[in-house]
Amino acid sequence: MEIILRNLTKKFPSRDRKNHEDVVAVNDFNFEIPDGKLIGLLGPSGCGKSTTLYLISGLQKPTDGRIFFGKDDVTNLPPENRGIGLVFQNYALYPHLTVRQNILFPLQNLKGKDKLTKTEMWEKADGAAKLVQIDGLMDRKPRELSGGQQQRVAIARALVKMPKVLLLDEPLSNLDARLRLQTREEIRRIQQETKITTIFVTHDQEEAMSISDLIVVMKDGVVQQIGRPQEVYDNPANLFVAKFLGTPPINIFEAHIRNSRLFIGDDAVLRLPGLPDQEVYAGIRPEGFICQEGGELCCMKKGIEVMGRDISMVCTHKASLSPTVRIIVGAENNTEPNRYGEEFPVRFRLLSRKVFLFHKETEARIHMRECSL
Repeated sequence: MEIILRNLTKKFPSRDRKNHEDVVAVNDFNFEIPDGKLIGLLGPSGCGKSTTLYLISGLQKPTDGRIFFGKDDVTNLPPENRGIGLVFQNYALYPHLTVRQNILFPLQNLKGKDKLTKTEMWEKADGAAKLVQIDGLMDRKPRELSGGQQQRVAIARALVKMPKVLLLDEPLSNLDARLRLQTREEIRRIQQETKITTIFVTHDQEEAMSISDLIVVMKDGVVQQIGRPQEVYDNPANLFVAKFLGTPPINIFEAHIRNSRLFIGDDAVLRLPGLPDQEVYAGIRPEGFICQEGGELCCMKKGIEVMGRDISMVCTHKASLSPTVRIIVGAENNTEPNRYGEEFPVRFRLLSRKVFLFHKETEARIHMRECSL
C-alpha cells in the first residue's frame, strides 16, 4: 500500500501560561511512501516522529494536510477502518489472556462480511505465530514470556489481519542490546516475507539504518532529509543530520576557508577551488582519518578505547566543538598497552569524501569539489 502525506501538520494547544502559541509537532510533512517498503522515521525525542505515526494510524487527527492510502483519502477515516496494524513500545498485551487469545483478539472483533469462523481464526492465528516463530508458546501468558517473546506476540497480533500498513512505535526500546539486534532482524525478515508497507519509529540511528529501505530524519517537527540510509550518511543535508547519524559521532571543528584552502586551526587540510573565503563548520567522520607521518592535521592523542574489531583513538584539538576527537582505526594497529597516557601529537591525512562543510549561520551543507593537498 502506497502512503501519501500532503502538507501534513499537527499543532497542539500551548500549556505555557506566558506563551500561548500552539506547539507544532509536525510541520508541513510531504512524503510518498512506496508500496511494500520499510520506512524508518528517525530523530531525537520530541521531533514529531511518533505523532506522524499516530496521524497515519488515525489515533490523532491532523490540524492541516491530507493522508492517502493509495488513491483513498483516509484523513478522516477512523483507525479501525484503515486496515492498519499498530505495535506499541510497551507491547500492550492483555495479561489475563494466553498468547493465542492475544493474537485472536483482533479477529474476534471482525463483523459483517469480514467475520470469520472459529476454525478460520485459529488458522490465521497459527499462521501469524509461525511467521514470528512463537508457535510453541501459544498457551502461555505474557508474564511467562521474555521481553523479546512478548514483542513477537505484539507483532503477530498486528499481522494476523494482514493489514495494508504495519506501524511500529519504538518497538525495541525495552529490549537489551543483543535482543534488540535479533528482533530487528526478525522485523526485517517478516516485512520482506509479507511485503507489507511498514513504518518504523525509532530514535536509534543504528536500528533505522540497518533495516530501513528509506529513512526520514526529523527535527522539531520538520523533515530534515529523506533517502536511503547509506546515501544520507554519506551526503548529509545539514549539520544536524551529520551529527545525528554515525557511531561514534562525526567530529565537528570550527574552520575557515582562505585562498581556496580549508584550515582547521593553523593546519591547511584540503584544497577547495571555487569556494569563497568564509568561516565554516568542518565535519569529519571518525573513519576519515589516516594516521600518517607528515599528515595535514595535527591532533593531540590522549589514549585509546578498545571496541573489539576496531579501536577508537581519543584525541583533542583546540578547534573541536567537543572535548574529544574520536578516530576509528583497525584493532591490528593497536600496539599501545595502556589505554590512556601522556598526550603527544599525532598527524593525520584526511579522506576528502569523509569531510563535510556547513554554513556557520544556517548549518546547511556546503557542497564542494574536494581536492587533497
